[in-house]
Amino acid sequence: QVQLVESGGGLVQAGGSLRLSCAASRFSGINTMAWYRGKQRELVASITKGGTTAYADSVKGRFTISRDSAQNTVYLQMNSLKPEDTGVYYCNAATWSGTDFWGQGTQVTVSS
Repeated sequence: QVQLVESGGGLVQAGGSLRLSCAASRFSGINTMAWYRGKQRELVASITKGGTTAYADSVKGRFTISRDSAQNTVYLQMNSLKPEDTGVYYCNAATWSGTDFWGQGTQVTVSS
């Protein structure tokens, strides 16, 4: 089992910034950490154990995913936020065996 706890969501005006955090109970056995958004679970950004990152086209150049292995934490720095970035952001951990774990989600609201 991997427990994921997200934090950092909130209300911000368009053009502002937020940083989301996802604290994992462990990083061992995890291949990829990612952030998803909304009920459709749209992939926003991901980072592999090797450090390879990927982003949705809609957030490229504005969002940055990073991780602190010493703290078992993944971050999503969100800059130049737009109203369409509004949604519940979920942290995901995918293990080498193909199992997915999810956090409870954190709400991000961007006002225009």
